[in-house]
Amino acid sequence: PVAVGLPSNRVIFLAGPDSHGPSEHEHRAGSGLLALALRERRPGFETVNVYGGWPEDESIFNDADAVVMYCDGGRGHLVNKHLESFKRLLDQGVGIVALHYCVEVPEDSPSAAAMLQATGGYFETWWSVNPHWTADFRELPAHSITDGISPFSLHDEWYFNMRFAGDGVTPILSAVPPMETMERRNGPHSGNDAAREMVARGEPQVTAWAFERNNGGRGFGYTGGHFHANWQNDNARELVLNAIEWV
Repeated sequence: PVAVGLPSNRVIFLAGPDSHGPSEHEHRAGSGLLALALRERRPGFETVNVYGGWPEDESIFNDADAVVMYCDGGRGHLVNKHLESFKRLLDQGVGIVALHYCVEVPEDSPSAAAMLQATGGYFETWWSVNPHWTADFRELPAHSITDGISPFSLHDEWYFNMRFAGDGVTPILSAVPPMETMERRNGPHSGNDAAREMVARGEPQVTAWAFERNNGGRGFGYTGGHFHANWQNDNARELVLNAIEWV
């Protein structure tokens, strides 16, 4: 619903099928929660929720200002078979938000190039890692996305060592992963020598970022969101809502 007399911003939420069982990867419930919270804080915003993947009727994207994607990634990512349509959205300057597993697309693929163009970063297998850990976000940069957000700690499946584009990327959430994040053997998601060396050196790792595209469009990547209950964390939820507004 759109409040009469207020400017309208149209946000499309694309939720992939739920996975991992109850309380984890609840894409439908998470998208619904965020859409409702967005409308409550911005009555002039219109939200449209699509469940199950990419919409069959792409006219739903007409006049869209932003698309929020919350879905499983990798070879099953919803953009893989819809790259032409996805790129049209980018060419139109539509903002893109990618949440959790949605930031992963196949390595060095057309989808990877599209995600770099859309959000400035992606999870690259055999380079990025996906441990569960408590990230302590002690300092936040001055940015519209961090307005009203306090430093916070949260246990989640925070990905890090992402593959980023060169220019236009601004780290939003960064924390130092503990050594326990590297307890697993090397694998496509679990670890690699480069990540191990950075963790051993105590280097802060980016877990959420903002991106400004050359055509004026914007993107945001957020690697948290594995646990549905984490949307109860006011700082995490409001930061993502800020990001949706910003893109």
